[in-house]
Parts: sequence; structure tokens; C-alpha cells
Amino acid sequence: MTTEKIDTQAINTIRTLSIDAVEKAHSGHPGAPMALAPVAYQLWQQELRYDPASPIWPDRDRFILSNGHASMLLYSLLHLAGVKRVEREYTVTDAPAVSLEDIQKFRQLDSATPGHPEYRWTTGVETTTGPLGQGVANSVGMALASRWLAGHFNKPGFELFTHDVYAICGDGDLMEGVASEAASLAGHLQLPNLCWIYDSNHISIDGSTDLAFTEDVGRRFEGYGWRVIQVTDANDLDALGKAYRTFKEARGKPTLIVVNSFIGYGAPKKQGSASAHGEPLGAEELKGAKRNYGWPEDAQFLVPDGVRERFQERMGARGKQLREAWEKSLAGYRQQHPELAHELERLLKRELPDGWDKELPVFPADAKGMATRESGGKVLNALAKNYPWLVGGSADLNPSTKTYLASSTSMKPGEHSGRNIHFGVREHAMGSIVNGLNLSHVRAYGATFLIFSDYERPAMRLSSLMEIPSIHIFTHDSIGLGEDGPTHQPVEQLASLRAIPGNIVLRPGDANEVTEAWRFIAKQQHHPVVLVLSRQPVPTLDRTKFAPASGLSQGAYILQEAEGGKPDVILIGTGTEVSLVVEAAEKLQAEGVKTRVVSMPSWELFEQQPAEYQERVLPASIKARVAVEKGAAFGWERWVGHTGSVIGMRSFGASAPIKALQQKFGFTVENVVKEAKATVAKSKATQP
Repeated sequence: MTTEKIDTQAINTIRTLSIDAVEKAHSGHPGAPMALAPVAYQLWQQELRYDPASPIWPDRDRFILSNGHASMLLYSLLHLAGVKRVEREYTVTDAPAVSLEDIQKFRQLDSATPGHPEYRWTTGVETTTGPLGQGVANSVGMALASRWLAGHFNKPGFELFTHDVYAICGDGDLMEGVASEAASLAGHLQLPNLCWIYDSNHISIDGSTDLAFTEDVGRRFEGYGWRVIQVTDANDLDALGKAYRTFKEARGKPTLIVVNSFIGYGAPKKQGSASAHGEPLGAEELKGAKRNYGWPEDAQFLVPDGVRERFQERMGARGKQLREAWEKSLAGYRQQHPELAHELERLLKRELPDGWDKELPVFPADAKGMATRESGGKVLNALAKNYPWLVGGSADLNPSTKTYLASSTSMKPGEHSGRNIHFGVREHAMGSIVNGLNLSHVRAYGATFLIFSDYERPAMRLSSLMEIPSIHIFTHDSIGLGEDGPTHQPVEQLASLRAIPGNIVLRPGDANEVTEAWRFIAKQQHHPVVLVLSRQPVPTLDRTKFAPASGLSQGAYILQEAEGGKPDVILIGTGTEVSLVVEAAEKLQAEGVKTRVVSMPSWELFEQQPAEYQERVLPASIKARVAVEKGAAFGWERWVGHTGSVIGMRSFGASAPIKALQQKFGFTVENVVKEAKATVAKSKATQP
């Protein structure tokens, strides 16, 4: 068989596996995999630095299918290329990442082929995609990570990090604002190792893209500072190969390859037809497609002889040679640069560097104290001194979030070795780019005001779904920011962030709880963490009188015990309200009401504690409980019970000085004392 014929047969195998899988599942999107098969095949076979036998090789090229509804395209490629499965602890096995049986179980429970690609679930999937725009935005973080790793680890004679990042995307991706934000920043930074392949097929769910999307995408990207290459026919392997080579040779800026394709298998489909998008082709159209490909009409999940071998002789052989050369270089690197090699090994395993916590501060007691954003900046900078691969930045808010790393430089156009990233006012892309960096094992954080977590939320949700340790820092955490008013005062945000499965929210109550929060954050390998900090100052508690701040790691702890250890009432506070409940407890104690104070910086961590510990902190027998938080009261009933009370927000805030707001909404010592007494009385009245 000629080279041209085997390539055509391989492309058609990708197509037919995809349509057979969708047909059997009675669910899925067959059109895009059919149209994009030659685009992906040419990239994988001719250009991609990727060894299927070692799919977590650190200097592999990254391939992202941002239009994740075309997932069968990726699953077919992973199967035909013979990609090996990797276990959770980074062990490569002999089992296939995607078997033919997995493809036959497309979209079925517990299969390796879910409806949209999922990171950590299917080996070879570099990031979870599906929400449009997220994958391409992740790719900017991955490209930044490659450049940063090169700047930190590469030495003369040892080019350990040279990999490129490719993302296939569609019209839907490029309509999403997150993609525009990410593309704008990538163009500004002149990322030379980033290539987006835009499937321009002029079809969306509603019908023709002319209904809503008529801009000149190429000119838009040229305005962002990208190189734009046009390929007029998605089936033209020579033109595709030339476009990929131009990206690799020209460099200097990111590249957008605009590929014109038709959804389906031949002539343009009827605009908006079901078969073009979210439904199987149906028996007759399926047979027509197979006839068009010269395929046996009744064959299902057919992989002709020679197709898998074609992948091995091209992609597999090339990837093996590149990976073995890299490993040989790494062996020499270990001898000449042992300290850096040790760092690299820890980074790749998501382990901490030696001595990472040796400069974390302990803050002296101080009645005046400081804002937790202020102590947060001090702790972050102390941690960064001994944590070389901790990088990040804010959405144009470094002076406010205090997240600039003073010991390092900033990333600039063409210069990517700094550790400070200026994301600009691009919160959504910031979250996605932070995810991309963490997917490449560079530990990254992003910072903005808590109210703007709403803009970042889709990326935060995905960081939790992917089980990656992204760090999301939010300051200006309550109505306490005052005169800026309700547009900037977060109310429902804490509750919504606590609702994300696997997400850990930390709202420390003073400077030493901030230190312990960062001590906890640094150790995470598979959980994203949200760190919520204040604009207004809070006292630094005297830990000779109060329990150690290390109790933060348990989510909630007894900060101050009631006299005799048998409380009449329990006051629970988080963040800036911890010092408020401490003051209220003093008054209550003076009036003979035995009061326990509980600091509860994290619901999630408290939920993880043994039942015995939870009972010790919040005994079931103590019904009189008052929770105080300058956020939505929603959810606190779990911790205070039916007879308890919540002093929280049940409306939006207002524009006024902080003292006036505290008075208006009940965040005063007098009101906490009043609620505590009322709760004690209510509790006694309901006792048998």
C-alpha cells in the first residue's frame, strides 16, 4: 500500500471509529471528528513531540482539544497511537490508555471515554475541556510554563524544556470571552511556542455562524499580535504540514492556523442539521459516510491492518528517539547541575523543595494588627524565597492584593523567566492560565477581589474537577471594604465557592492563621485552594492566651474555652469576625455566660476531621450556637442547628464607612452578645 493510501486509511479509521462510537452510544458529536481527522492526523504523525510509550515525558508537546465535544477525535488518536495508561502515582503501565473496548463504551459509566475529555481520568488528556474557551486559555498557561521551565532549568548544552503547545478550537471557543482574554495576553507576551488550530466551519448549534459571528477572526488575532496562517482545505495534508512547519520555524509570536473545513464527510451539510452536532448520524447517513470513505458499510469499530503500525513507525519512532535523547541529556544534567536536577525531580512529583517553610513568619500579638491581605503578602513573599517554582500575579491589582513577589522580576514580552505575571483586567483568563501552569507542575496562583471570583468561577470549578493544586487568592472579602458599595462588596461568593466539590476555602482570622493557611496550601498536590483575605485590619491574637493558629489545618478549632470547659454558648467566627466574637465572649463571660469561641476558617477541612474531633469542637449537647460571618447566612444552619443563630448578610451591602455598615448589618459586639443570650434562652426553652 502506498504512503498516501495508508495515510488516507488511517484518517478514515479515525472518522469511522468516531461515528461508530457515537452511533452505539446514541449520543455525541460525530461531525467535528470527521472533519478534523486529517488536521489532527497530520499534526500527530509529522510534528508532535510525543512518545505514546511515555505519555508523561516532561518535554512532550501538549495537544489540547478545546472543542471537547469532538472528544472521539482525541480518543481515536490515543487508541491508534498506542498511548499507554498512567496510574495516579505517575507509573506508566502496559495497558492502553484507550482500548477498542473503551471506544465501544463511549459515554458509558466509568469508561475511559467520557462525553468530554477529562484530565486524570484518561491518560493523554492534558486538560479537561468542554466548556468552550477553557482549553485554549489553559494552553496559554502551558506555553508560559514551558518558557518559564526553560528559563529556570535550561543550561548551556542542556535544553531540557523546548516543547510546544497545540490547541484545536472551533467557532464556539473563539466566541467565548475567556479565549479572547487569553489570546490577548498571549499576543502581548509574544509566546513563540503556542499554536491554535482554528476549525472554521461556519456552523454552530443554532445554524450558520452568520447568525451571530461575522467578524474577521484572522484580523482580530493579527491585532492581538499573532501570526495568522490560512489553510483553505482541511483535507490538504501538504498545506497543513507547511502551516505546522511555518509555526515551528518562524517563531517570535504565537500562531493561529485558520483551517476551513466542512462538518461531516464530504460536501457541506445542511446548516444546523442534527447530524452536524449533537446527535448520531443515523443508519442511512452512517452507511453513506462509510461508502464515501470506501469503507465496508456494515463494519463496526474496524481498524484495518497497517493503521496502528503506521502510527508506530512515524509518531511512535520519532517520539521514542526524542524522549531517549532527552533522558540521556537529563542524566548528564544530573551530574553537572545536581541541585537543579533535584529541584526538577521534586517539581515533577509536586513535592516541596527542601527548607520551603524555614522563613514563614510568626507574628507577635498586636491589638491593632493588620489586614490579612497585608500579612498574606508578607507570608507569600517569605514562602517564595524558598519555593522557586511558585509563580503568579493578579488581575491588575498587585498594590491591593499584595501578591507581587519582591524577590523576582515580571514576565515581559519575549522574556518569560520572571515569577510575576501581570494578567491585566482578565480574571476569567487568569484562572484558566493558572490552571494551565499547574497542569505543567509549575505552582501558580492568581489574585483579585472576592467579588470578581464570579468572573473566575468556571476555571475554579475545573481546577477542582481536575484535582490540580491551583491557588486562588481573593482579597476585599466582605462589606468591610466600605464606601465602594454593593457592586464591590461580596455577599454570596463565599457560599458559592464552598459549594464546589473538592474546593477548599480558607478564611483566616489573623496574621498567624494566614501563615498556617499558606503552610497548608503549599502541601496540596491534588486540591485547589481559595484563600480569602481582608482589606481592613484585624488584631493579631496573643497565642499565649489563645489556642495555636495551627488549628487552622483542622478547619475549626477551639480558640478560647469557656470557664470550666462547659460552655453555655458557642460563638463561631471566620476571618475578620473572629476578633469580633472574641470581644463578645469577653463581655458574655463577664456577665456570667460561659462562652466557647471557635475559629472556623474552613468548612471543608472541618468536614474531613474524625467525628470525635467534630464532636469535641461542636458538641451535640450544646444547642446554643451563634455563627458570625460578613457573608451570606446561607449554609451556616448546618453548624448552628435549628436553635442556633447566624449573624450574616441577607441582602446586598451599601456604600458607607465600615463602622456605619457594621452597625447597620449587626456586626457589633452588642449585637453578638444579644444574639448569644437569646440563643441560650431559646436552647433552654426547648430542652425537655
